[in-house]
Amino acid sequence: MELLENRIRQDGQILPGNILKVSSFLNHQIDVQLLDQLGSEFYRLYKDYPVTKILTVEASGIAIACSVARLFKVPLVFAKKHKTSNVDEEVYATSVWSFTHSCNYNVVVSKKFLSKDDKVLLVDDFLANGSALSGLIDLVEQAGAKVQGACIAIEKGFQSGGEQLRSKGYRIESLAIIDKMSVEDGITFKHI
Repeated sequence: MELLENRIRQDGQILPGNILKVSSFLNHQIDVQLLDQLGSEFYRLYKDYPVTKILTVEASGIAIACSVARLFKVPLVFAKKHKTSNVDEEVYATSVWSFTHSCNYNVVVSKKFLSKDDKVLLVDDFLANGSALSGLIDLVEQAGAKVQGACIAIEKGFQSGGEQLRSKGYRIESLAIIDKMSVEDGITFKHI
């Protein structure tokens, strides 16, 4: 999606360690008009798929997932990184590695909000090594539900997550795929 690529070039910041900082428009300060356009594109790509739930991981995926859920007119469920007192005892749980924070998180979803009858569309801001997306898939599979696909705003195509998950048969639609990225040379996008 050219709009997102241009915004990344304009406002994204490359940090050492292959980190792309997009906090001025995507995951700290949020450009809601841009999110609506991302949501519209994801809806266009998946509108022919039956979807009953949108699932993401807290926190950065929630804003994008709201835009998608609004268009599909279905609930948004987010996996919580910590089981809190307001989460039921009965949960699906999995562990995900955070590339940004360099640690594992146990994420949970109440069994009330995912069932075997659900057809789930996954949404996240980034796809790098695939841990968060794999964790979401695990939660859906624990519920006996069906993964319809995944909506990713920015994929780091030079990392293996997207390739590994696609090779397992999952449909993943990324709106901006970074082929190469460095502080010195900037960003090169991959176009499929």
